[in-house]
Amino acid sequence: MKLSVGIFFGGFFAALGVLLFLVAFGTDYWLLATEIGRCSKAPEDAGGEKATFHHEGFFWRCWFSGNVGENNASMWNFWYTNQAPSKNCTHAYLSPFPLIRDEHNSTSYDSAIIYRGFWTVLMLLGVLTIVMASFFIICAAPFASHILYKAGGGFFIIAGVLFSLVVVMYVIWVQAVADLENYTTMKKMDCPDFAVYVRYGWSFMLAPVGVFFALLAGMLFLLVGRAIYLHSD
Repeated sequence: MKLSVGIFFGGFFAALGVLLFLVAFGTDYWLLATEIGRCSKAPEDAGGEKATFHHEGFFWRCWFSGNVGENNASMWNFWYTNQAPSKNCTHAYLSPFPLIRDEHNSTSYDSAIIYRGFWTVLMLLGVLTIVMASFFIICAAPFASHILYKAGGGFFIIAGVLFSLVVVMYVIWVQAVADLENYTTMKKMDCPDFAVYVRYGWSFMLAPVGVFFALLAGMLFLLVGRAIYLHSD
């Protein structure tokens, strides 16, 4: 009875972890940014002032224009129904953000590319590991194999650790490597009242939750594997 309960909750937490990982991996809302250039010289243009909204993830970095609102840093500005009918997107696999298109410092750009490359590799390894963990658990269920349960549990824990590193590296990326301060300074040369609002998106927020469920599922499957091994003796 206890073994069945452990397998049930392990499978439930594993399914949640896999779902959250795949959603975080496949959606493009790890980082949200709003650029506002209060550069209108004509007073009558103030009412029609525009903002540029950026959002990026693993696959794509997109931006679209919209009107300046009361809360420019709000996450709801990026909700699907609030976005412009059309927007521009570019591949974000190795794309530093923010990027002044066609204008960047070569040294800092190359460093950011290398850092982003490591982050990309860890992300892919995390997704591959959790898919393999799921495969081991699915194969273990019909045969009640303690080896497969332990292997699946170990892979879930490894996936959780990898995604933890992904989250930490992304925080470092946004806070230091992406060099938002320098980007803002460069933009203010042409637009003294330029402002940028940056925040983490829901794709980023799903990743730590997925890490928790993956680690929990991994520990439960390790216990299940040990229990099956002890009962088989």
